[in-house]
Amino acid sequence: MSISAMLPYRYYNSECLHLFHHHQSPNPNNSPPLIRRSLTLQPPPPPPHQQPLNNLSVVSIIVLLGFGFSARASSASPSHLPPPISPHSHSLNLFQGNYVVEDDKLNAEFETCKSKTYALSVPLTIATLRGSIPPSWTKDFIQTQGKRVQFRSRLYGRLEDIFSDLYMPLSKGKVSRKSAVATDLVSVGDSWLNYAISKALIEPIRGVENQDWFNSLSHKWKVYLRRNCAGELDPQGEIWAAPYRWGTMVIAYKQRKFQKHKLAPIEDWEDLWRPELAGRIAMVNSPREVVGAVLKYMGTSYNTKNIELQVAGGRNAVQQNLDILRKQVRLFDSVHYLKAFGVGDVWVAVGWSSDVLPLVKRMSDVTVIVPKSGSSLWADLWVIPAESRLNTNQIGGRVREPSPLIHQWIELCLQAARALPFKQGVVAGASPYALESALVQLPPQLTNDKPRLDTNLIACMPPPDILARCEFLEPLSEVTLSDYQWLIASMQKSEPGLISRIQHYVLSKFQNLRQMLHLKEA
Repeated sequence: MSISAMLPYRYYNSECLHLFHHHQSPNPNNSPPLIRRSLTLQPPPPPPHQQPLNNLSVVSIIVLLGFGFSARASSASPSHLPPPISPHSHSLNLFQGNYVVEDDKLNAEFETCKSKTYALSVPLTIATLRGSIPPSWTKDFIQTQGKRVQFRSRLYGRLEDIFSDLYMPLSKGKVSRKSAVATDLVSVGDSWLNYAISKALIEPIRGVENQDWFNSLSHKWKVYLRRNCAGELDPQGEIWAAPYRWGTMVIAYKQRKFQKHKLAPIEDWEDLWRPELAGRIAMVNSPREVVGAVLKYMGTSYNTKNIELQVAGGRNAVQQNLDILRKQVRLFDSVHYLKAFGVGDVWVAVGWSSDVLPLVKRMSDVTVIVPKSGSSLWADLWVIPAESRLNTNQIGGRVREPSPLIHQWIELCLQAARALPFKQGVVAGASPYALESALVQLPPQLTNDKPRLDTNLIACMPPPDILARCEFLEPLSEVTLSDYQWLIASMQKSEPGLISRIQHYVLSKFQNLRQMLHLKEA
């Protein structure tokens, strides 16, 4: 849809509207409109000598006519009265003279106003993670909306940076033009959604029921995105976000290392507890993912509501398996775990597919798998910053309401034709429409010239049987949150130097890099 087709009336030129509203009369009969003054034109009142006679005057005239009737009857040649003067002749001449000329003049001015070309632009500003959307999306959006769209994007290196830029201005009440709050749409990870809602950092997306992109989403998406004001899943809640890509937690391992030491391939979560892999694993530093891996290892769900009641052995059994995993993993770090994997310090990396796949495609001896018992799902979402909390009338380039183009942008992101960059591996992830649809294989001509990755992923998605066992991470209840806090506290208590060991590892790698640079300069 073009901009001109979807703009409301308030975008037209104010001068043109001024002429129209002041010079167009009602037109109940659907006849061609007449441009005239707003003051209603009526024929002028009849002259004073033609006003209706009062009762006294009528009686006097009758009496006079009675006396003069005989004289008038005996007259030899009756006199002829002058022709009556039309009471409307003068007013018609006036109306057909001055006012018709003025109507023609107003008509000409109105036509001239309509023929003028006025500058019109509609802005759309997004804040997104660098590399999370294909470059072709921006180009296609500008082409479909025309030259009058002002599209701007602000790129961030990490989702945490976006969330921080969204949170800090709203907490302080001050916003700059470069802040994420000053944009129309912001990209956030689904794990941040409940916190952003509960802290009133974002606002619901209004009118989604009338949008094609929302009606085309699967039931699983609609359930996951409908929340109450506390950020909890609620079938009576509102829609707070729109997805544009998703992926899974994966496990990557070095083929040559496994072959050299005659190790069995990794297939499921339980393989991380094998003694021969102790100290050879790097993993993201996310409590939901770490504890979730333990729960999957024990045969339960990531979204277990009550660990004490729903898991065999309760919290103590989970704590024991968590302690074993802690000894197996050399590094818990969401930023540097892939660096350790790349340089060969560890043989196994456990992380999000958006991180792992772009790296391993540049490596020739890596296998990537989604555990066969299922894994966690992640999603990147578009949300609207809650600028209404601020007292200013203007927030950067955004004036109170989000851009009218937000639904057009989301619609483009979710079109089936836009999923090709995901299937080709240009961008890590998959289209939201592919979450519950049949897998589509790429044509051979699109994959012949690319090195094949040893993986069970199909077009960046798990096979259907494994995908059916994958799940999004739902918000934690108060009971479950207290269980997680207890488990993480016991994990740190069992090894007080865990955090310092991570910091020492990162610092040592940085110092080694500096030494190598100095040697090259020498």
